[in-house]
Amino acid sequence: MSEHSFHLVCLHCQATNRVPAARLSAAPKCGKCSQSLLTASPHELNAQTANKVIQKNDVLTIVDFWASWCQPCIMMAPEFKTAAGQLPQVVFAKVQTDKYEQAAAPYNIRSLPTMVAFRNGKEVARQSGALPSNQIIQWVQSLQA
Repeated sequence: MSEHSFHLVCLHCQATNRVPAARLSAAPKCGKCSQSLLTASPHELNAQTANKVIQKNDVLTIVDFWASWCQPCIMMAPEFKTAAGQLPQVVFAKVQTDKYEQAAAPYNIRSLPTMVAFRNGKEVARQSGALPSNQIIQWVQSLQA
């Protein structure tokens, strides 16, 4: 009888790790670099790492597409970070669209900020506009059910 496991991309070294479902809540570490796989804080993705993290993570991955010139994006950043701290078994990441345009292009981002939820490399939901942390948490929890 085999236990279900999830693939998680290390946000530090980009190694793909297989983690048994029962260990997801036990702060799993990367087999390559020993860093935490679930950091409970957003990680900045770049053109090289965005696709791998989105496509290879089996767990719910929330990506905030934002830009440095976007005032609502700047206002939402601490709210996104707070939400990440409340949902440690979800991967939270950010892509700066004005810096890494090619990383955002495949996801057809039309307004900022836009949060896109991915699971198993597929988009499962998206939410545009700045939200307070409690609404981000509610939205993410509705996707976990």
